Amino acid sequence: MPHDGWHPHDESDRHHHHHHGPPTRRTVLAAAALLPFGSAGAQTVDAAQRIADVANRFLLSLDDGQRRKAMIAFDSGNRLDWHYIPRSRSGLALAEMRPGQADAARVLFASVLNQRGLELLEGVRLLEGVLREQQGSFRDPDRYYVSVFGIPGRFPWGWRFEGHHLSLNVALPAPGHVAVTPFFTGANPATVRDGPHRGFRLLGGSEDLARQIMAGLTDRQRQAAIIANRSFGEIVASPQREQDLGEPRGVLLGEMTGAQRTLVDALMDRFLGTLAADLMAAQKQRVMEQGLAAFRFAWAGSLTPGEAHYFRVHGPATLIEHDNTQNGANHIHAVWRDLAADFGHDALADHYRQQKHR
Repeated sequence: MPHDGWHPHDESDRHHHHHHGPPTRRTVLAAAALLPFGSAGAQTVDAAQRIADVANRFLLSLDDGQRRKAMIAFDSGNRLDWHYIPRSRSGLALAEMRPGQADAARVLFASVLNQRGLELLEGVRLLEGVLREQQGSFRDPDRYYVSVFGIPGRFPWGWRFEGHHLSLNVALPAPGHVAVTPFFTGANPATVRDGPHRGFRLLGGSEDLARQIMAGLTDRQRQAAIIANRSFGEIVASPQREQDLGEPRGVLLGEMTGAQRTLVDALMDRFLGTLAADLMAAQKQRVMEQGLAAFRFAWAGSLTPGEAHYFRVHGPATLIEHDNTQNGANHIHAVWRDLAADFGHDALADHYRQQKHR
């Protein structure tokens, strides 16, 4: 299933001023093919081994100076200091990697993401290239950084891939636990208006599904779903703002028909469905354990396409948010968070408790 509006771009799309432009779909898939993805029922223990193996392979591809940049202590405050704005970051940038090293980084990404997930990362960087054409060289598709926290394979450890409009946070706090949130993606422009990528809508599939959900609700359900007349102008659970969410609001999934809930499942799949098969199975099980009937779908802002809007799916721990307000409602911020297990917090707390009692 191709990602929202994805169209492969070939070598001729690479701009000469990029260090090495977004790879072709072929190279992304070749990288993914190197990995022995298990069946959906495979244990996350196997996933942990797979992720550690490719993280170590990535680190071994670096020289000493690069490795010093890439490796950061697990208990560093930097690990929790995520963001999606253009800013200086620690870690090793794609711009500082040789082609073989950048390929090793992509194999690392492919240890947690499937084809759709890899295309999502490349789509964010493709849009950064579009912005570069419009705004100048401070926009850079190679200013995306890989950080490895701790020692791969020695719990707890993890890694992050981050830059403008992207933050993928992977934590392996203890055996059998792999956290992949917060996972933020942005799209500016949300719809590319001109140039070779005209019509490209990186996150358009999510918006289309949310509009379908709203269109399929009864009047009473729609009144429950709309939590504000204006969009919020930003995701609510941006860095360090989780507490601003409050209790889940909106229409209860438990009060939806099967057809309505199927659309909400499809919307959640735009996020959870980007993971490698075994991790996706584990995350979907986590959603089911929370009791899907207790989740709520909410909308804020205009229902007219092209106008500012916001929507979210909010359960006891799982949160998916999408805001399209900025730049005349052509600039999306979207995030998937696990409010109990972001950065591996839940398993990490258990791990430290066990250490104390030994």
